[in-house]
Amino acid sequence: MSEQRPPAPVNPLPPFLIALFLVLIGIEAAFTLGARGFIGGPDAVGWRSAAIQDYGFNGEILRWMLEHGTYPVEHLRRLLSYAFVHGSFTHALFAGVLLLAMGKFVSDVFRHWAVLVLFLVSTVAGAAIFGLVAPGGTWLIGAFPGVYGLIGGFTYIMWLRLGQLGSNQTRAFTLIGVLMGLQLVFGLLFGGNATWIADVSGFATGFLASFVLSPGGWSRLRSKLRHD
Repeated sequence: MSEQRPPAPVNPLPPFLIALFLVLIGIEAAFTLGARGFIGGPDAVGWRSAAIQDYGFNGEILRWMLEHGTYPVEHLRRLLSYAFVHGSFTHALFAGVLLLAMGKFVSDVFRHWAVLVLFLVSTVAGAAIFGLVAPGGTWLIGAFPGVYGLIGGFTYIMWLRLGQLGSNQTRAFTLIGVLMGLQLVFGLLFGGNATWIADVSGFATGFLASFVLSPGGWSRLRSKLRHD
């Protein structure tokens, strides 16, 4: 008789989440080791700055593309590539840990491909809205807009569950409220910039996209629109 293994007490992380985390940390490790002179020689000290210039996102770039009606691939790729360049090891580590935590929670409900789409769409939307609204000259880097998109997915799941239980659905927005409150406090204490616009935009995009990307979401949304 074949032995049946007991189910795992904790569902494993989806492979794409692990891959994204390793890419984020791998790139940051190269920057950190290069800055300390362990790899890359003298030129490695400037790897981070060069990566921000080549792969970061800036509102002036978006405005230039819109004004001239031309969209070079080298600039369009910035809408995604900025997410893989961080300002420090701590910046990358926090983004990576939140990516795993939020991605794991959402992937327990959403299909894995939908979680990846949620992250990518929120990353792009966060940059695009940031580029249209934020003052020119501010560089946007880091995975947080995409991570906030996953927080939007998490909020959508909690919002649905609270609705099913007949509880106050506004409680689902507690996490994003706390996070934005912390951003405000840190901004007041240490100085801030307009990158919070990308984070909020990523969250809103993730929450709204979840209406379609969640299991049965498109059918549920279409049914609701018909009845309305």
